[in-house]
Amino acid sequence: MLYEYSRLPQWLIMLSALVISSLVWDITPRSTLLSWLGVVAVLILLRSLLVRHYRQAAPLSRLRLRWTLLFYLGNLASGFCLAWVQLSLVPLDNFTIQAPAYGLSTGVGLCVSIIYASRFMAFATFALPAWIPPILYLLTQSDPTSIYWGMMGVTLFGCLLLGAAFINRSGSMAMRANARSEALVAGLDDSRQQAEALNQQLTREIQQRRQAEQRLRESHTELEQRVSQRTVELQQAGEALQASEAQLSLALDASQLGLWDWDLTTDRVYHSHVHEIFGLEEDAVTSMLDHLKPRLHPDDAPLVRDTLLKHMKKQIPSYRIEYRVKHADGSWIWVEDSGRAVARDEQGRVLRMIGTRRDISARKQQHEQAQLASTVFQATAEGIFILDPDLNILSVNHAFSVITGYALEEAVGHPIYDPVVQSKNQQSLEDLKNSLQTTDRWEGERIGQRRSGELYPQWMQLAVVRDSSGTITHYVGFFADLSVHRQTEEQLHYLTTHDALTQLANRNMFTQQLQEATSRARQNGSTLALMHVDLDRFKYINDTLGHKVADELLQQVAMRLRDLTPESDSLARLSADEFVIIIDQGCQREQLEHRANQVLEVLRQPITIAEHELIVTASVGLSQFPTNARDNLLLITQANQAMQHAKHLGGNSFQFFTDNLQAYSLDRLQLENQLRKALEEDQLVVHYQPKLHLATDQIRGAEALVRWQHPERGLIMPGHFIEIAEETGMIIALGDAVLIKACQQAALWYHEGPKPITVAVNLSVQQLRQNHFAARVAQILEAADLPAKMLELELTESMLLEHVDAVAENIAALQKMGIKLAIDDFGTGYSSLAYLKRFPITTLKIDRAFISELDERSEQDEHSEDNTSHDAAIVRAIIAMAHSLSLNVVAEGVEEAGQLSFLKQHGCDEVQGYLISRPLTGAGLTGLLLENSETQPTPQV
Repeated sequence: MLYEYSRLPQWLIMLSALVISSLVWDITPRSTLLSWLGVVAVLILLRSLLVRHYRQAAPLSRLRLRWTLLFYLGNLASGFCLAWVQLSLVPLDNFTIQAPAYGLSTGVGLCVSIIYASRFMAFATFALPAWIPPILYLLTQSDPTSIYWGMMGVTLFGCLLLGAAFINRSGSMAMRANARSEALVAGLDDSRQQAEALNQQLTREIQQRRQAEQRLRESHTELEQRVSQRTVELQQAGEALQASEAQLSLALDASQLGLWDWDLTTDRVYHSHVHEIFGLEEDAVTSMLDHLKPRLHPDDAPLVRDTLLKHMKKQIPSYRIEYRVKHADGSWIWVEDSGRAVARDEQGRVLRMIGTRRDISARKQQHEQAQLASTVFQATAEGIFILDPDLNILSVNHAFSVITGYALEEAVGHPIYDPVVQSKNQQSLEDLKNSLQTTDRWEGERIGQRRSGELYPQWMQLAVVRDSSGTITHYVGFFADLSVHRQTEEQLHYLTTHDALTQLANRNMFTQQLQEATSRARQNGSTLALMHVDLDRFKYINDTLGHKVADELLQQVAMRLRDLTPESDSLARLSADEFVIIIDQGCQREQLEHRANQVLEVLRQPITIAEHELIVTASVGLSQFPTNARDNLLLITQANQAMQHAKHLGGNSFQFFTDNLQAYSLDRLQLENQLRKALEEDQLVVHYQPKLHLATDQIRGAEALVRWQHPERGLIMPGHFIEIAEETGMIIALGDAVLIKACQQAALWYHEGPKPITVAVNLSVQQLRQNHFAARVAQILEAADLPAKMLELELTESMLLEHVDAVAENIAALQKMGIKLAIDDFGTGYSSLAYLKRFPITTLKIDRAFISELDERSEQDEHSEDNTSHDAAIVRAIIAMAHSLSLNVVAEGVEEAGQLSFLKQHGCDEVQGYLISRPLTGAGLTGLLLENSETQPTPQV
């Protein structure tokens, strides 16, 4: 009954879907609405197919659980489709649409629910998804009318539940009553028929008895003859039966079909072909429960038990099932078992059963292989088609339909080739067919056409299928869509020639473009120029503001350079913040200067990124071909050298390559290589400039200053090689070497005299960034046997602005060890009271730029407006501030007595400079300390 009435609810839903669609056609997205209608239409089609297959199924097949599950699954889908009207299609703020749409969907929901009410599970699988989601959805919306719709839905759904329960209960009771009535009528009818049959049989027996008595005497002789004749017939029948039994035995042997006869009262069983099926001896199987049941697979036991119970309860007249049993060799085999009851007692209990059993493992394996092949055929990502000998399509897989757009129904029966597409291929399929006659296999690239008419590249493989006689029966084709592969190749090609961040040409493409440009210039006898642009202090922006801001800055710079670059020129990004421009036209020096000034001016314009206003400058280097360089590599090198020279001069400028610049660059490169050797051969020496304590006129400290004792150039000052060491990373090894030498010398003064003094050593920020720098300092102090308080490390103000965790951790660890920390060149950097509070600083060193203009008249001219008065005011302010913070003050660059007098008058703690002493070797400073200890000289003021 459920299947009989199942199509009517679906058509009601479809009819309501069409009406609701017309109501919301103009206010609901077409894609959503059409998708919903499509789902409803598909459900109708699936329901119709399900009903048709159910009607065609055998009565026993209809009892399977899958029919019920499929029916309930269809109800769930139908309920959700009806619920979708309130959930997504009808707007909450349009009562004009809500009223008819909700009324129609509610009415259909009531009708369908009542139709299914006779079976509560059928009612629940439809009503719950159709009512509960919309009710919850309407009750949870903020729209003022939605809650009333939701309450109305709750009311209707409650009433519907009561009505469905009543209908279900009434229907169940009616069905049980009808069943009892039908059973009673059937029993009475059977009794009446049996009585009539008994009466008729009794009448016939009486008549037959009378006739028999009458003919008994007459037929005595005839009876003897018939007995004799019957004896002969029985002998012939026995011989025929023996022959039939022999034929049956031969048939059973040929089919390997085992015959079994089971006596349920004694559990004795006769089973033939036991060895062929189970691998056991014939006498090993005499009991069904003791010998055969233990061999049943545990997973199949419920199926066998349920099937036997149904048959014993007369629910099925006979049975045929497949299950697994254990073979004598320990493996599991599949058997097909058929049987039926042949004897029952008066209560209907089975007394005897007979049946057949055979091994179907080979058939099962073939079925699994066929199913696996079918799954692979459908699941593979490549398109597969099967052709008949005339190249007509017999079957295609799902990937074929996905790639070409042709469904299975559209493709089957049609030829595989299209004359329009064949003209695009060098070899037609007919030619391939002829070549396959001998090769049996072909593969290559071809052009295919989708259903939309779009042509696409494909990689096709064709194989021949022959029968046992060698005749071609089928062609099997495989093909893959190469469109995505080609797109990937194009993207990879683009990525190999362009910079992903700025979309400019990258180094590879720039090299190719420069090669082509120089080749054209060489052939035409023209000139070209290469402009190398490098942003100034870009690394600082990247470290402080982060990679995201730096990347956006590079994109903005690339856009500005692209706007300045004509189409005849080529623009590329080499790496990080380096850009190059190949200039084909306008290569005169004046024109190039104008272009370089344009680049610098455009880049100096402020750029706002993430609320940061940035002003970026650049260093530009230019080289000309063939004026300066005769090949590509030299042209690039020269432009880079010119750019580096512009950066060395302070940046925000441009430089042309000259021969002198090349000599400078070569000298710088040579010096870099020699510095590496100097570190290995210990050519570095340390000089010490003493610091005079003004309150006692005693030398209490000295600053360690590195020098390079070059074997050919003599003593080289640090200004010539410190910058190289910073750029190449050798500053870490250099600083380590200076620190070791300074600590060893300070330990000599501390332990052997003439007196202990504090040694100050300058640090590089790269040293502070090392994670274990503080531990390394502790090792050096321990190796030199120098107390930590006798070492002072001088930091620059920019180091204190570093936001690297390692810098802060190292400074804290050094202070904890007792090492003094000083700020060198105070007042020339990012002077801030914040880091004086944040870091454990003990000393401020006033830069020599503020000391050089001081003299004894600075105090008298403090109210004048010249630079001298400003310097004096700054120095006084620094001294006062430092003393208020309990910091020691050291003035650098004291070369005149007037400067010393001013500093002493205003409370400066220590001074250093040529007035006190030039930097001395360790032995030289030892002598000065001896002299200072004996005479305690006081400089003349």
